Amino acid sequence: MNKNNEVGLDPRAFRRPLGNFATGVSVMTAAAGTERVGMTANSFNSVSLDPPLVLWSIDKRANSLDVFNRASHNAVNILAADQIDLSNQFARQSADKFAGVDCEEGAGGAPLLPDCAARFQCEMHQRVDGGDHWILIGRVVAFDDLGRAPLLYHQGVYSSVLPHPRLREAQAGLPPTAFQGRLNHNLYYLMTQAVRCYQAEYQPRQLASGLRTSEARMLMVMEKDASLSTVALQQLVAMPLREIEEARAILERKGLVRRNEDACSLTAAGHDQAETLWSIAEEQQAQIFARFAPEQIEGFKSVLCSLIASG
Repeated sequence: MNKNNEVGLDPRAFRRPLGNFATGVSVMTAAAGTERVGMTANSFNSVSLDPPLVLWSIDKRANSLDVFNRASHNAVNILAADQIDLSNQFARQSADKFAGVDCEEGAGGAPLLPDCAARFQCEMHQRVDGGDHWILIGRVVAFDDLGRAPLLYHQGVYSSVLPHPRLREAQAGLPPTAFQGRLNHNLYYLMTQAVRCYQAEYQPRQLASGLRTSEARMLMVMEKDASLSTVALQQLVAMPLREIEEARAILERKGLVRRNEDACSLTAAGHDQAETLWSIAEEQQAQIFARFAPEQIEGFKSVLCSLIASG
């Protein structure tokens, strides 16, 4: 065990054990007058539910400190798993960190970043001296829960959320569900239960890409060189038109699809992302169906295709 006393503590050595605590990644933003600032931070934490208080810390030498001090509000933008580039953009020194970022204006003019995992709009509540940092405590006045898997930071590198192997082992060790009476013969009920079990491990892996299920589904049905209309997309993804339009707008903003009148197609980045999603899907399928014989799988596939065709 490596022990250190406070006297003569090496800041760089101290940083290493701190890195063992995995954190989310957030971009803090604020505006004062005509100036707006943003910086990447992983010091965000909750303080209180009643009143709703959160905190984060800023280096006393930070160039953006003056604006954060003058601003009446700031925003905490919790980044999603696919926003590494955005994290890097706000971590670097730049004349305009907001270049190319389509922001909304929040309380007190604080910029709100798009497509995050969550966002908190905070009124300045208290400033506490914390050594070489100021600890800024904000009172939450509004928030958005955007339903995206978060970006993580651990030991100096980005990471993402996946189910713990022990959780999968515990679930695998559960006794099989004993369907009672008619349920044992109701094919619709058995199919819905099978889908639920299949998704328990697959969906978290898909969400770790930073895309919501609707967005991932759209990318996966689009071929590299194909251009699909809204009607064709609706038939393939089986989602309400409102969800399709919302997902298409988000994917377009992320640079994953391009719109051509009523149709859309994959960009090069979108094709790469779709291939990643298909890799996840194929790995999951191979793992789940490994215990079945090829003829069983073909028979199962034939039944499913017949049911779909009859619809």
